[in-house]
This record gives sequence, structure tokens and C-alpha cells, in this order.
Amino acid sequence: MIEVKVLGTGCAKCGKLYAEAEKAVSGSGVEVRLVKVEKLEEIMAFNVMMTPALVVDGEVKSSGKIPKFEQIVGWLTTAAMKKED
Repeated sequence: MIEVKVLGTGCAKCGKLYAEAEKAVSGSGVEVRLVKVEKLEEIMAFNVMMTPALVVDGEVKSSGKIPKFEQIVGWLTTAAMKKED
């Protein structure tokens, strides 16, 4: 199972990224555990300077913006293929 984290302190953009990530998870067909991380200490552990941020299996994929649905799906499917190897 892939773990996806949305990092953000609860701002409007953070909520929008979480919603986009939910849609991407639904559309990807990949088994994903989606987690919202709002604690500043946990966010800082990823060395992210701007939120919202998206982390896929421990790797920061996006920071300070909301990536497109297709891009998130691509990251999920790539992560799933890596798990299969």
C-alpha cells in the first residue's frame, strides 16, 4: 500500500490539495492510505518550506502549489510500479 501525505496547517489551499489527492486516489485504481498532516513539527520533518505539500511514500513531490489531478495520478501509479518490483 502506498502512503500519501498532504502537508498543511489547514489553509484553503491545503484543503484543495487534499480534495485533489482524494480524487486522484479514486481515479488511480491504486491502493493508497491518504493522510492529512497538520502538525507543524511533522511538516518540518519533511524540510518543506511552503505548504501545501504532497508526499508519496516518503518523497516530497510538490510544495507550495496544487498539482494537477493527472500529475498526482502519475505519481501514484509510478509508486505502485516501484512497489511491485
